[in-house]
Amino acid sequence: MRFFKDLSLSAFTAGFVAVLVGFTSSVAIVFQAALAFGATPEVISSWMWALGIGMGLASALPSLWWRMPVMIAWSTPGAAVLAVAGAGYSMNEAVGAFIVCAVLITIAGATGWFERVMNRIPMAIASALLAGVLARFGLQAFIAAQTALPLVLLMLAAYLLAKRFMPRYAVPLTLLVAIVFVASRGQLAWSGVHFKLAMPVFTMPVFTLQAAVSLALPLFVVTMASQNLPGVAAIRAAGYDMPISKLITISGLATLVLAPFGGFALNLSAITAAICMGREAHDDPARRYTAAVSCGAIYVVIGLFGAAVTGLLTAFPKELVAAIAGFALLGTIGGGLAAAVRDESHREAALITFLVTLSGVTLAGIGSAFWGVVAGAIALGIQQLGRRRAAPESSPSNAEKAS
Repeated sequence: MRFFKDLSLSAFTAGFVAVLVGFTSSVAIVFQAALAFGATPEVISSWMWALGIGMGLASALPSLWWRMPVMIAWSTPGAAVLAVAGAGYSMNEAVGAFIVCAVLITIAGATGWFERVMNRIPMAIASALLAGVLARFGLQAFIAAQTALPLVLLMLAAYLLAKRFMPRYAVPLTLLVAIVFVASRGQLAWSGVHFKLAMPVFTMPVFTLQAAVSLALPLFVVTMASQNLPGVAAIRAAGYDMPISKLITISGLATLVLAPFGGFALNLSAITAAICMGREAHDDPARRYTAAVSCGAIYVVIGLFGAAVTGLLTAFPKELVAAIAGFALLGTIGGGLAAAVRDESHREAALITFLVTLSGVTLAGIGSAFWGVVAGAIALGIQQLGRRRAAPESSPSNAEKAS
């Protein structure tokens, strides 16, 4: 009953926008990953079932338990790795690789080593990492004006006016105005919506060394570096003290259970988490968990109806999705940048982290989030090394003290 008391329109809308952004931005990559292993339409539907149920329950239940916005998502870079590396492997071998990856994620959480690594990253670097990840979505909001100028200008005007007079409902009102506008122009693609229940399809795993090395290990590395790393940054930037190791363990166990049905990798979310953890979700941080629970509930519905709800979400024009994501993340991007550059001694290292992350560079199959942290940590280490060496030289000698 407390959940319904804490729930608000802004929180539910934040949950819906998170699902909208998460699905429409990467569901095509998941489809490509499934097809790389020769998936049939029934198996693809099973993947949607497994991912929807996994993300939904792993987000909603911990959020209700801890009263904090826990956000779990599928590994988008992991899906991209599978889509590229999957050729030549059967679905049975792929499922075996998913299980190996799930075991590795669970070990990373249960042993606490990943959280210990995150504890050593300065807040300025973590904030810059988050700002760099999210800034790309902020840029896309205005890049969308190249192909849908009237829509983006209308949404920007609606957002600014609502932010001035009804700040709590700025995102819901902007989304409503956008939907009415595109619907009036017949730009909603309803033809892809076909309602039917999704049925799970069990695939017997086959374990091979080649699949473990070529699929499981890359999937694990990119999931931890490109997804869980900025996911923890999002949590800490929002000011929540969550049990990171337990969350990693939960995502690993959920992947382990759902892998035979298509749940290839679940992890902490960064982008959709920022939407549900920001002020736009609710003014009171203690009530923002309702946004994550709402998001989780929608994920479960998506899992049950599979392709039907996926078609419904992808009916929105891509410019609408890009713009609403960018506007919903403006506050979090600004907060991340402010925290990143607040301490002058960390400012340059934080800016390097931000710029490398924003660049989107991918090296050795690992995304820019990881390399941004590496570049920032190296820069900070060099700066601190110089200070430590300079400190003894600048300290007064015993003779100077005596004089």
